[in-house]
Amino acid sequence: MTLGKFVHNFNGHLHTINSHRRLVRKYCFKVGLYRQGLMHDLSKYSPSEFFPGVKYYQDGHRSPNNAQREDKGVSAAWLHHKGRNKHHYEYWIDYDVDGCKGELAGMKMPVKYVVEMFCDRVAASRIYNKENYKDSDPLDYYLKGLGHYIMHEETDALLHSLLQMLADKGEEYTFAYIKKNVMK
Repeated sequence: MTLGKFVHNFNGHLHTINSHRRLVRKYCFKVGLYRQGLMHDLSKYSPSEFFPGVKYYQDGHRSPNNAQREDKGVSAAWLHHKGRNKHHYEYWIDYDVDGCKGELAGMKMPVKYVVEMFCDRVAASRIYNKENYKDSDPLDYYLKGLGHYIMHEETDALLHSLLQMLADKGEEYTFAYIKKNVMK
């Protein structure tokens, strides 16, 4: 990688992270998740995540983790990230304790992390889709992965209902609903 390309990728990746965190913080604050808004995705600044993000920077249109996965067969940056951030449903995957069959299952996420995951998805959709963003984008992204998620059914139901509400009724209504009815 040339120095010019490195500087471009470094600045672009840093801008993408900062913009994303700023939006998630705004959304978390709207619903009363102040600490989570401040702490969201701080691991993205760690060398394990940041430098692969620079190397595989996608000009802010998609996650560098996808490019690393395509190149290496695995995204070490993503494995680091999801293991340290409780707002990712992947953090909550464990062996099923009910059936003791040794199968992976999604554990029920605390509501505050489901709400942060919702905020994260809305912010990511806004960042990646830029001026073409629609309130249905986070739901569309979720629906593309449907059937592939290992997520607790209650966690999945809450996330899906909030994404559907956003698509149908917009941000203002959905964030007010979350603050009043979900964050009790």
